[in-house]
Amino acid sequence: MNVKTHTISKNEADGVSILELRQAIQKEYHEVAQNPSKGFHFHTGRTLTRIVGYKQKWLEGIPEIAIESFAGTGNPLAIEAIKPGENVVDIGCGAGIDTFIAAKKVGSTGKVIGIDMTEAMLTKAQKANQEIGLGQVEFRTGFMEDLPISDGWADVIISNGVFNLSPNKERVLQEMVRVLKPGGRLQIADIIVQQEVPESAKRKIDLWTG
Repeated sequence: MNVKTHTISKNEADGVSILELRQAIQKEYHEVAQNPSKGFHFHTGRTLTRIVGYKQKWLEGIPEIAIESFAGTGNPLAIEAIKPGENVVDIGCGAGIDTFIAAKKVGSTGKVIGIDMTEAMLTKAQKANQEIGLGQVEFRTGFMEDLPISDGWADVIISNGVFNLSPNKERVLQEMVRVLKPGGRLQIADIIVQQEVPESAKRKIDLWTG
């Protein structure tokens, strides 16, 4: 994969403050973690798993606290099967549903690292893993623009409804390339638009999070 590089401010991209955007996103997903049944402008939980085609057997044994705060946009696990022994990174893991599904697939000879920037989500994910005790799972605090993962570690990177939330997508892709092994693969489910987003819209924080 070839990714063009250029220098960009760490504090702003696409005319929006990265710090302000992150805070708004964290606030939104803190609420999803703390009050998953509240009702949002997007589907969540088991209802969403059915909408995006998750197999019921994938969810067997996964604690409800991980499932109830699921807020993805698709099904990255359906793109290609996760294989036993693989190392997987789940970017924007939330409460851990995709992390746990991947962990069951890689087995005890693989490893899955879930990364998220929202502490309330990571707390739920860690609590869920204490309940099921998967030794091949680890959760880390981090940003997709600066992944806390060693170079060339991952066989697979999965991400579900997160890539769209970064205004610095070239930086995110650079990090994904850095973390992947040669021949590694990306399995991303996300939102796409079919026309150019106006510059004025890119500067509105509420449009990024809503």
